[in-house]
Amino acid sequence: MPESAPPHGDPGPQELVMTLLGTYVSPRESRRVWSGGLVGVLAGLGFSDGAARIALARLARRDLLARHKAGRLVHYSLTRRTIALLEDGDRRIFSLGRREREVGQWTVLWQSIPESRRQARERLVRRLRFLGFGPVQDGTWIAPHDREAEVLALLAELDVAEHAGLMLGKPSAGLDVRRFAARAWNLDGLAARYDAFVRDFGGYSGDLPDAEAFQVRTWLTHTFRAFPSLDPELPVGLVPAPPSRAAAVELFHDLYQALAPAAQRHFDEVTEK
Repeated sequence: MPESAPPHGDPGPQELVMTLLGTYVSPRESRRVWSGGLVGVLAGLGFSDGAARIALARLARRDLLARHKAGRLVHYSLTRRTIALLEDGDRRIFSLGRREREVGQWTVLWQSIPESRRQARERLVRRLRFLGFGPVQDGTWIAPHDREAEVLALLAELDVAEHAGLMLGKPSAGLDVRRFAARAWNLDGLAARYDAFVRDFGGYSGDLPDAEAFQVRTWLTHTFRAFPSLDPELPVGLVPAPPSRAAAVELFHDLYQALAPAAQRHFDEVTEK
């Protein structure tokens, strides 16, 4: 894995801040983190001071961070909205690939949210992807599991229920599920990303200096965070699982725990003031 750079993609600093907050800030309800420390850890991950400070300011404007000023020092804490998003994310990330999904009800959502509610529409799409939905055509999304409760709560939270419809059902017995699913999800690309994850992180152990452990664990977590939005966890009775998924899941959990003490020490050392 390249030093101070992710193995895949080019994440913006706002995305990486969310990974850092979800991974290293505990207790989430009350801890305040020094802004200069957050800028410092982002610098160690390859971002300029200016880009880091702009990202923090934008997250505060989006009500994802609360800003606290005491004299010349600025600290940030998590908002209720962020805590809820991180807890939801934890459930998806840490349950991914941990059990075989059985064939059951599928969820179909269609929406026609007007342009005047564009921000709500964009938030809906992001959350749908994280719940394992894939788009089958404009405004229509499908998930291979019963997501009724989560979607109804999401529509209510965004106040867009009047612009959406929801239906549960099962695929026809004559449907080529693999071919149909490939329209909504990039299954070949997903398999390649699991392969790359194992290749990029498989050579690491838990015995690393604090700063290196922090870098590896941060990129490990940030990279794995993408999988819930890419992997619908199709029932194995219909479509085989990606070949490297089990190895990637085991590797993530093992390294995440093994690197935790050293990585947390580094984060705390840099951010506490």
